[in-house]
Amino acid sequence: MKRPIFLFVLSPVLFFASCHSSAGDQRTPGNDTFLVDPSNPKLPPPKSNPEFRAQVKKDPVGEYREKTGHILGDFVVRLYQTSKTMYYRADVEYEGLPGTDTIKLPDLGTEPQPVLQKGETKYSCVIGFMDNDKKFRELKLVHVTPKGDQFKITTLKHWVVMDHYRLVSQ
Repeated sequence: MKRPIFLFVLSPVLFFASCHSSAGDQRTPGNDTFLVDPSNPKLPPPKSNPEFRAQVKKDPVGEYREKTGHILGDFVVRLYQTSKTMYYRADVEYEGLPGTDTIKLPDLGTEPQPVLQKGETKYSCVIGFMDNDKKFRELKLVHVTPKGDQFKITTLKHWVVMDHYRLVSQ
């Protein structure tokens, strides 16, 4: 009878002890050598954009338009700057049906370059950005449902820039 109780008490203790890291595993600030690429041991500190824009453009910075042949209007996606540097407002219209969404671009240290491209299907648009290597990176898809009675805005990918890793070459 004592043996099952002993195992019952000892098992959680051993489990928690095995999960605890030793003092040798502790990181010291600036000593992340295992994260650094051996071919490029010292990366320069990342650049960042200011949090707010000095001047916000009233005109769209990008527009995608596709004719629908409907009297109420076409399929239109427009991107507008906001007061925050890395944020844009996407205004969508499909045959008179309006919609809006917020687009957040990753801070690559350069002026953000949002891009609108034709999607794979009819009445679809991919919202993305150009990275520092001039490669298109997709963020969201704006598309009309197969029945054609509504449109949807779907997040395709999330992008993150980290201090110890660069998405693009310098």
